[in-house]
Order: sequence, then C-alpha cells, then structure tokens
Amino acid sequence: MMVGSFDVGLADERTQLDAFVEEYRSDLEVVLDGLTEEQACRRLVPSATTLLGLVKHVTWMQRVWFEECIGGTSRLELGLVQSPEESFRLDAADTVSTVMESYRVACESARTLVN
Repeated sequence: MMVGSFDVGLADERTQLDAFVEEYRSDLEVVLDGLTEEQACRRLVPSATTLLGLVKHVTWMQRVWFEECIGGTSRLELGLVQSPEESFRLDAADTVSTVMESYRVACESARTLVN
C-alpha cells in the first residue's frame, strides 16, 4: 500500500505507523487553505463544530497523546483544557494563522518526543 510515495507494505510496523500519521498530519495542513476566517469558523452541522475548531481539537489531541501520554507532562502543566469538548471551543485569539501555527508546533513536538 502506498502512502504518498512511500510503500508501507515494505516497512516495519513503526515505520508504517509513522508514515500514516504523517500523511494525516499533511492532509490536515491543507484543510483551511484558502478559507476566510469567517468560512473557517462557520458551523456546517447542528453542533458547534467548525473546521477551525476541528484543527484546534486535533492540535489538543496531538499534545495530549504525545506531550502528556508519552512526555509525562500533565494537561495542567501544558496549559491545556481538560476535556475533548473544551478543545473544540474557539476564543477571540483563534485565527486560521494562530491555530495552524499551534498545530505545526504540536506536530513537531510530537515528532521530537517519539524519535
């Protein structure tokens, strides 16, 4: 099976997992490309979910999985909200630019922690 230009069928399990995670990270990088702030914050479903909120949530999950679970730093120490529900909430400081930068930083931190 190909992931990007990488044949994961020829790799060990760790390499396969890394390839899949990186593909998902790359896919999320472009989800907000070309959207205005209003479009990124628009609710398209009955819940409070927005595209910008989804990226903010995935950023939170990256930090929980890697910085908390692997790195051993508590959510409180990391300055993270405690629940998944809270992680979707946008505040006045959240823009496409700030949320994407936080996402990129969280992904780089995760890579560092597992390598």
